[in-house]
Amino acid sequence: MTPQQKKLLLPMIILALGFVSLVGVALYIISQPADHRAVANIGGPFQLVDQDGKRVSEATYKGGPSIVFFGFTHCPDVCPTALTRAQEVKQQLGKDGERLQVVFVSVDPERDTPALLGNYLAAFDSSFIGLRGDAEQTRQAAAEFKVFYEKVPTGSSYTINHTAMSYLFDAQGRLRLALRHTQPSEDYVADLRLLMRE
Repeated sequence: MTPQQKKLLLPMIILALGFVSLVGVALYIISQPADHRAVANIGGPFQLVDQDGKRVSEATYKGGPSIVFFGFTHCPDVCPTALTRAQEVKQQLGKDGERLQVVFVSVDPERDTPALLGNYLAAFDSSFIGLRGDAEQTRQAAAEFKVFYEKVPTGSSYTINHTAMSYLFDAQGRLRLALRHTQPSEDYVADLRLLMRE
């Protein structure tokens, strides 16, 4: 072994040991029960109405995994993309997809009536759930989920800027993942399969 190779050997060994340690820590954290992991304080009490006019709360959707997304029916691109992806996720899960609840919470109480929400979501999947409230209920629900939204005037109308994250909750109603809008459906499916095996 040349002196040059000896000089490179030690940093390579240190780098390899560091990588193995990092993987070990990650595997340990993942192997811990959900209660022992640091989970963001997202999701909490809310009182809203679904697309059928029925009053619901956060407890309504316990019992099965759910994807929760905040948006509005006049959304030009982000919301249709998120709902199309949720539709693909259900299909890719096969039989397990029947257990998945997709919950769309409106941040546009002025325009999103229960009937409009129902018609809008049915275009993606008839099992999707639409929720809405008055301005204060919407604000409270968004605050519980740490969702930002604001009305932006566009001439004679308006659009809404809003957080574009999908939140994955387990059957006990605990947040397990926050998934970015840019992630493909395959990422969602892989995470859901792991969650459904617990």
